[in-house]
Amino acid sequence: MDDDLLSLGRARPERADAARNREHLLAVARRMIAEDGVDRLTMDGLAERAGLGKGTVFRRFKTRAGIFAALITDDENALQREVLSGPPPLGPGADPVARLIAYGRARIVFLFEHHGLARGTLERNQSLPARANSMSGMHIRVLLAQARREGLIEIADVGTLAVQLTAALEGPLLLYLATEEDVSRTAARRTALADSWQFLIERVFGIEPAAG
Repeated sequence: MDDDLLSLGRARPERADAARNREHLLAVARRMIAEDGVDRLTMDGLAERAGLGKGTVFRRFKTRAGIFAALITDDENALQREVLSGPPPLGPGADPVARLIAYGRARIVFLFEHHGLARGTLERNQSLPARANSMSGMHIRVLLAQARREGLIEIADVGTLAVQLTAALEGPLLLYLATEEDVSRTAARRTALADSWQFLIERVFGIEPAAG
């Protein structure tokens, strides 16, 4: 069922030394962010702290924003592994409705926790991310297709519904990126978005809310 997701994690193999440098740089970048915050991280500072030449850092990430993009991609790959092989309902083994709800809730938590990094990926004069999250759209489409095969939903165009649900999931957090608000500290808003996602999925599948 999740074969389409597997292709998202495939990348050209790296040389062993390049892979080690990448992991080392990402680990150092995480420590620097934890100690000093996103705004204090610089290309030169990362090179000095990591004990590597500036050229190595620039070849790896191209720009400062590239560092944050690499950190988010690394964490998205970890979330993808949970989706592919973790315990249900996020991972395989639950019905597609439960998995859609679980994925949306997990993704919302991910987006809030990575708000600072996501802002760091914005180049100068850029108000929204340059890339959309392909995992969300693909995973939602796969689960909707499974639900249709199992008779849980009657819809001819699964792809269009997947686009609409992906926008509902990813859109609010993308809008917050254009603001200075620290959404990582707004637990009530995160909970409200997660509950709204569950409400939306349940309505799509004609599930009535529990009494009380």
